Amino acid sequence: MVIVAACSAFDSVLVRHLSHNIHPFFMGFTRASFGLLAMLPWILKNPGMLSTRRHWLHALRAGLKLASLVALFAALASAPLATVTAIGFAAPVFVTVGAWFFFREAPNSIRIAAVITGFVGVVVLLEPGGGSLNMALFLAVVSALLTATIQLMLKHMGSREKSDTLVAWNLIATVPIAFVPAIFFWSNPTPVEWALLALQGAIGALNQTLVTKAFQYGDASLIAPIDFLRLPFVAAAAFLFFNEIASRSTWIGGAFILVAVLMMAMSSRRKDPQP
Repeated sequence: MVIVAACSAFDSVLVRHLSHNIHPFFMGFTRASFGLLAMLPWILKNPGMLSTRRHWLHALRAGLKLASLVALFAALASAPLATVTAIGFAAPVFVTVGAWFFFREAPNSIRIAAVITGFVGVVVLLEPGGGSLNMALFLAVVSALLTATIQLMLKHMGSREKSDTLVAWNLIATVPIAFVPAIFFWSNPTPVEWALLALQGAIGALNQTLVTKAFQYGDASLIAPIDFLRLPFVAAAAFLFFNEIASRSTWIGGAFILVAVLMMAMSSRRKDPQP
């Protein structure tokens, strides 16, 4: 997850740089295409990973993933990188709420307090009354909501599918789905931009694999908070490459969301008293 956090920070820089000439829909298509190419040798070596009976669920997850990426790319193109990153951390809060409704998980007092704290953090980050910037930040919230939906799907699918199968089918299904809107927003990247798009696709495939493996090898309550390393990584990268300084509201709102995630982690680690 530490590697994922570092790669995600670099990916944010790539998105901001490419967004000047590349449309988010085209970027979503190339990301999936190059990610699939990067994973193709692995798939050819282990064709058994493609065995599944849930093709329609993989297609649905791929469509949601594409929508999440396009919303995120659009947000990163015009909003402060650190602020968009901090909003993305609200996904576990949305997952918790979704689990109450869809998996009938009983909420306890700590988790309810965590959700309230997380939503306060989102409000601080959105800075109501901030003007046109709010649209880009709204897209960041949409991306976080879609990410939470995907994670809820993975909670259901992960008990029946291998991690390799989930990653492979996500890329395979995303390419044709992403191609359709990409036609209407086709770009003509330079050779350097093609190289960066290919790098971005490889990073995306690597991150998907590492995240899936991390949650398999470690307890979710331990792994999830590590993802918050992305915020200082992104803030440093934004300053280094774009001379962009994270605002006070970014750190305050991010702190609220971090506290919320830590509270949820503490709640999940609590053991029920023995009768």
